[in-house]
Amino acid sequence: MRPHAVAEVEFTPLFDWSPPRRRNLSIISFIAASTTLHVLCFYLFQVIYPPTVALLPPPAQVNLITGASEEGRVLLRWTEAEDPALSSTTQRPPGATSITPPVTNHIPSYTNWQPALRKVPPLQPDLRIPSAQPPGPVPVRMKTQPKPAAVIRSALRFGAEAEPLGPPIIPSVRFTASRREPPQSAEFRVAISDDGVVRHSFLEHSSGDAALDEQARHAIALSRFSEIGNHKTTMQHGLLWTTATVEWGNDIAAPPAPAAGIQTP
Repeated sequence: MRPHAVAEVEFTPLFDWSPPRRRNLSIISFIAASTTLHVLCFYLFQVIYPPTVALLPPPAQVNLITGASEEGRVLLRWTEAEDPALSSTTQRPPGATSITPPVTNHIPSYTNWQPALRKVPPLQPDLRIPSAQPPGPVPVRMKTQPKPAAVIRSALRFGAEAEPLGPPIIPSVRFTASRREPPQSAEFRVAISDDGVVRHSFLEHSSGDAALDEQARHAIALSRFSEIGNHKTTMQHGLLWTTATVEWGNDIAAPPAPAAGIQTP
């Protein structure tokens, strides 16, 4: 059996994968040559062939205006004639050594002219009857501030049955009304125990304001009697029945303002 022949094929790569050449030496050579050329040109044009033309600055000149020439005298006379400072300065008269004001005499105007005087009109008395209300300034009356009303406090009084017990000790209570109508006197039927405490209170005559009635009942319940020790034997079942009347003053607080949209009775 004959062996197979193997053909050798040479492959050429599409890209050149050989290492890049080194160009550092050529770049350095070009830079050195350029520097040397610049130095040579500078030496040639600045040292060997310097500029031969030099412009010097113009010399300073000062022109003096003097009276030696006719043009100078004309210019000086014109400057002196057009000087604005001469109108605001005092010129001395020729031959004067100092500036002194002239001495003038005051001559009043009435010495040369006499004014014409008017004659006084003859007196004509007024024989008319004088007016009862002659014209004059309008009297101005100051408004007097009204005096504040006296404060009348509300009073709580117990009936005649409680007089032997001495003056009661009444607490200070601030009453607030729920209506704007003036209240009437409120009357209660109360029972006082043997220790001077109000045990019961019943409303007999209302003030017309339920809130004031309840506040008056609270004030009566807080009242005390301190001299009840000698009258315990006169009490029935340990209680003394009497009346309590509340007379309202002007110290009652007004009811709060109603909110918007709420109608008051």
